[in-house]
Amino acid sequence: MKQVLVLDANQRCALATTRSLGKHNISVITADESLTALAGCSRFSLQYFQYPSPSTEPAQFITYLRALAIAQDIHIIFPMTEQTTALLLQHRQELPDIILPCPDLDTINTLADKCSLMRLAESLSIPIPQTWYVDDPDNLTVSLADLPYPLVLKPSKSWLVQDGKWLHTTVRFAATAAEAQDILKTDPAFQCHPFMLQKCIAGHGQGVFALYDNSKPIAFFSHQRLREKPPWGGVSVLSESVAVDPMLLAHARSLLDSVKWHGIAMVEFKVESDGTPYLMEINTRLWGSLQLAIDAGVDFPWLLYKMACGEPVKPVHNYKTGTRLRWILGDLDSLYLSLRSKNSRIEEKLMAILQFLRPAPFKTQHEVNRWGDMQPFWWEIKRYIKDLLV
Repeated sequence: MKQVLVLDANQRCALATTRSLGKHNISVITADESLTALAGCSRFSLQYFQYPSPSTEPAQFITYLRALAIAQDIHIIFPMTEQTTALLLQHRQELPDIILPCPDLDTINTLADKCSLMRLAESLSIPIPQTWYVDDPDNLTVSLADLPYPLVLKPSKSWLVQDGKWLHTTVRFAATAAEAQDILKTDPAFQCHPFMLQKCIAGHGQGVFALYDNSKPIAFFSHQRLREKPPWGGVSVLSESVAVDPMLLAHARSLLDSVKWHGIAMVEFKVESDGTPYLMEINTRLWGSLQLAIDAGVDFPWLLYKMACGEPVKPVHNYKTGTRLRWILGDLDSLYLSLRSKNSRIEEKLMAILQFLRPAPFKTQHEVNRWGDMQPFWWEIKRYIKDLLV
């Protein structure tokens, strides 16, 4: 058995990965830039380490990981974010004996770079929102006044390097041309790097989660978001496993096959009322509600580990639908935002309370608080209360 280091241990997917591998008797070490972390509290984490910030001290981060890998006899590293994945691949030569279960950086950038991805999708006749590409931020070739509103402004990547430091970007929305102009002037993500302007698509989000082994599809999974934080669109706090939509699967396979994909990918769509799925993005990392896929029978971390070890992996063709996963503290935040919303009627607020109190217990499992490994939940509650008091 090869020892694994799980990075970004404050991510919920890091906790799911640590539990998955630990239950398969794999030695797991966790690490993050904070003094303590969510996955680091799990009984399946043999040790926890605090590393230098990848955002502000990328060189020190790599140096620390190299020394840690030697000292702890680490064979495989599982990064959980785009940032740590990119840093590891950029400095691949400094970690020659470490296995990274992902493709090379150029292949990742083909999908993780949203501008590149949208152009690829267009070439494959996959529907995308009406898009205007801005390759040179100093030369805006479209008139903001002539674009449809609300307008979506998307940086090319979730993480960008600016002035030697990493910048975490966010998708922005503008209701008017004046708002769009203000965003372009004040948000550094739109000042030195390519970006896109897109027509806003009204619809519900759907995704296809995939695992490939050197161009060979191993597993696909899909879930439905039942509640999100914030309630009008964000991270999933209550989700349910569903069968993969054939049309979305065809589009996802077309994209992943075209780049000879290897490893994990999450292909996200927004489906309009007429049934048309528009490609939104592809995340080349494990996702927040990963535990749901594991509960439903698609153990992505374990399959990824076996691939990293060079072991044969059998394709997964079936999983349980109707399984639910609830992130209780995220759901509590979602309820609070629903009750505080000035746009919600009293009936909608009462319904939100009822739905929160009736979580379908016989088919709902909790993401963080799990019998037999409760320390991550106590850690999360302490941090939650601390944040409320700040």
